[in-house]
Amino acid sequence: MLYLDTAATTPVRREALEAAWPYLTGTFGNPSSHHAVGEAAAAGLEDARRRVAAVLGVRRSDLVFTAGGTEAANLAIKGLALATPRGRHLVTAATEHEAVLETVDFLRRVHGFEVSHVEVTADGTITPEALRAALRKDTTLVSLALANNEIGTITDVRALAEVAHEVGALIHTDAVQAAGWLDLRGLGVDALTLSGHKLGAPKGIGLAMIRGRLPVEPLVHGGGQENGRRSGTENVAFAVALATALELAETEREQKTARLAPLRDRFLERVLAAREGVLLTGADPRRAGARLPGHASFCVPGRSGESILLDLAERGVIASSGSACAAGSDEPSHVLTALGIPREVAQTAVRITLAPDVTAEQLEAVASALEEILARA
Repeated sequence: MLYLDTAATTPVRREALEAAWPYLTGTFGNPSSHHAVGEAAAAGLEDARRRVAAVLGVRRSDLVFTAGGTEAANLAIKGLALATPRGRHLVTAATEHEAVLETVDFLRRVHGFEVSHVEVTADGTITPEALRAALRKDTTLVSLALANNEIGTITDVRALAEVAHEVGALIHTDAVQAAGWLDLRGLGVDALTLSGHKLGAPKGIGLAMIRGRLPVEPLVHGGGQENGRRSGTENVAFAVALATALELAETEREQKTARLAPLRDRFLERVLAAREGVLLTGADPRRAGARLPGHASFCVPGRSGESILLDLAERGVIASSGSACAAGSDEPSHVLTALGIPREVAQTAVRITLAPDVTAEQLEAVASALEEILARA
């Protein structure tokens, strides 16, 4: 089996498991307990926090461990919006992940916030000018992803943060897909969220970076853990695994990008030439810094995307049509339709996301298989 769906999840790295194991066995204490066993667990948790902070270039007090990227996004968006009295206007994009869109819609429905969607270009790009046009004097929070999970387009969040701050708005970025591929330091954002299982940590651990002095309304109330921002006994073992996986990903990032981007480019060239009308979705990879290095996505008008994936699966290749959160739905991708792609074309989508250890020979074999599949009527 060749697994090419790393945007959905990644296998757990051995190093992350080995780092977590002591906190599942001998050092099993509750980090809130004031005795030797609990204090040993607390020391492990704080060491994980220190290591993550070093990778992100933030203070340890800015970090909140959560149960995943979705909870982290909910905490950042709801927590900041509800605790910030300056206004009740939110800005996001129609191409955001469901974790962001549903959270923003909750604030609209239940708390009376107004929501504006920033204009997105046909390849998913968001410009500073487009954001400036969507902002208002009473904008409380902007939430825009650093990289899109379905089309791989990268957003210049540094530039957008400057624009948001011009009117005094806070800005959150969903960095779930970007972590391990892009430099997460110095983005200028007020909040950033990521998920461990996209990096080689187990499922069930995530992280919210929220600048330490900003007021946050907690989602979970109780014992006041995580500096009062998320109550509940911390998952020490998985926090350690996340820190380990993130450190490794950062160490390998530049070398991985330099190796995989040319392989992805060659693969896309062959696929786009395999059948007339095959449509690249997302930013052109030839534009430097516009697309995640391991991300290839396209539509094949006139063909069912699911049938293409089944044909690949018969050849031992695992890929997807888009977000795992929307798998099984008959509705076309909200990301693709937001780009102006017709519904019937959006339903032909295929997404290939590369594992770090994929070889040139393997990708050439997948390209050959796709050429054969797409050549059929």
